[in-house]
Amino acid sequence: MSDSIPETDSPPETGLRPRTDPDTPAAQIALNRLRYTGGARERASADQVAVEEPLAISLCWQQDGAPRRRAFSVTMRTPGHDAELALGLLRAEGVIATRADVLDCRLQNTAQDADSAGNELEVTLAPGIVPDWDSVERNLATQSSCGVCGKTSLRALALRNPPTLRDGDGWLDPAQVGAMIEAMRAQQALFRATGGTHGAALFDARGQLLALREDVGRHNALDKLLGSRLEGAQDMTQDPRQVVVLSGRASFELAQKAVMAAVPVVIAVGAPSSLAVRVARQHDLTLLGFAGEDGFSVYHGARRLVS
Repeated sequence: MSDSIPETDSPPETGLRPRTDPDTPAAQIALNRLRYTGGARERASADQVAVEEPLAISLCWQQDGAPRRRAFSVTMRTPGHDAELALGLLRAEGVIATRADVLDCRLQNTAQDADSAGNELEVTLAPGIVPDWDSVERNLATQSSCGVCGKTSLRALALRNPPTLRDGDGWLDPAQVGAMIEAMRAQQALFRATGGTHGAALFDARGQLLALREDVGRHNALDKLLGSRLEGAQDMTQDPRQVVVLSGRASFELAQKAVMAAVPVVIAVGAPSSLAVRVARQHDLTLLGFAGEDGFSVYHGARRLVS
């Protein structure tokens, strides 16, 4: 048996997946792999791997009577639901509040190389919507860094015009939490195929699954989920008793995204971070961690649970 996997079955050298049709992106790709079990080498076989590609988001808007265009961010994501990702991210950053604030989201297929095709998204903002670039750049730069240090950084992480959560007390049945986790897992088709994606799901107060998104990035999965509600012209402030369920841990960015989308409850299968708990306390977000069939831990907001 050869000591190497045939080159034709290996990933492209760039690490990106060339595709000829950016309008129908694939979320997974079959690659050859070698498997060792108990120290013994097995025959090479195909494995499904989650696709990861960069998405460059640019904003277009009108200011002082002139058209403007500027790069907003670049994120590594699983292709698909890109407009939802952009909408969710823009709402989380306080650039937009509703779907009406965006005129158009369009993939640009003008790239000169196959790796970049379909990986550039242009968002056109509605008249009167002007990005606060000082706030946007500060937040995105801090969140993408290796850590948060000092009071200056913490102030930079403060949410811009967050909504007040007005959903009442005693509406979430603790017995539904485990069922929500199982319902989310049952719909995570990409994770079952690849084992390489995060999931984010939205439920109503009755425990009914409203939407689910998957991505190689946990932040992207939540942005796509929350963006899907905007894309469907459904404002979550009109139905405030909703729950976000995360397949992994809860970081402060994810807690902030939920607050900005006016979702009052976040349930994480994994652990919350200290800053996530801080965000929950500051904005009265109900935050549950280590959630599963056998129970969960409440870090803030027990008032929303049925006694």
